[in-house]
Amino acid sequence: MKQFRFWIAIISVQFSFATVTKAQIDSTPHNVQFVKVAKDVDLEVLDWGGSGRSLVLLPGLGDTAHVFDKFALELTTSYHVFGITPRGYGASSVPEPTSANYTADRLGNDIVHVIDSLNLDRPILAGHSVAGEVLSAVGTHYPEKVSALIYIDAGYAYALYDREHGDLVLDAIALRDELNEVHLGTLPRNPKQVNELLIEVQQLEKKLQQRKEDFSQISAPNPIDNPISVALLDGQQKFTQIGLPVLAIFNVPHSLVFRRTMEDQVNAFKTEIPQAHIIRIENADHYLFQSKEAEVVQVINAFVESLPNTKSGGNPLRIQ
Repeated sequence: MKQFRFWIAIISVQFSFATVTKAQIDSTPHNVQFVKVAKDVDLEVLDWGGSGRSLVLLPGLGDTAHVFDKFALELTTSYHVFGITPRGYGASSVPEPTSANYTADRLGNDIVHVIDSLNLDRPILAGHSVAGEVLSAVGTHYPEKVSALIYIDAGYAYALYDREHGDLVLDAIALRDELNEVHLGTLPRNPKQVNELLIEVQQLEKKLQQRKEDFSQISAPNPIDNPISVALLDGQQKFTQIGLPVLAIFNVPHSLVFRRTMEDQVNAFKTEIPQAHIIRIENADHYLFQSKEAEVVQVINAFVESLPNTKSGGNPLRIQ
């Protein structure tokens, strides 16, 4: 089972995950505090100041809130900007690397604890990369706590399950968990149960075959050996509907394989979250907020302008 879990971690690395984090230098003016979110778990919270409604930034896999140091300053003219370093990274506490300690729901609960501790009034939540799962966890279980969600190249399967195409990682995790429950006393007892299990196995086999074909066009990803990252990836969950206002910003990849994945997720957002604003940005990279900083700030401002209780007059967003 450990080998299976390791393989899940490897195959989950798509272009949407940051396998090499960018340099994070504590170089901008901000206040730092630590908020207790569970027993023996404190999170580093950065406060860059600013005026306007609260905007909370969540970093992607392996990053800390300091990855937003420069980007946050571009937002402080319109928002009071905070950043949260997730458990397991940077100066935040590092619980034992088990999937139970790093599920999307648990990470989402952490963010809600910070929102409550800081007395933030329904802030806007923006996340990069795998932080998309945290946005969806909060939006699913605590929609009253936030006013909107912004996915910065974070709208992949960990954030919204594509019910039409499925997902290799999430489907493999589900099958693994189901097989873990199988023993002599719980073996399928009738043809219907056998057929249901066979269908899941056959669907997973089909997805693995597709991944094998994809490797003829792209390089195989590097393995993930950080136990915290493995635990986090192993804690992914299926989210299917979000009722809040949503902005999903996608980097348009050069690879046709990755572009197919991106377009599948765009269509999933259109189907499952019809109120979502969807923006594609060309000639960027996964770190959109750095490579296309001005464009991302402009898109965020236009989106926030369209939300209730904001000043009118902003240009409406175009669904691209």
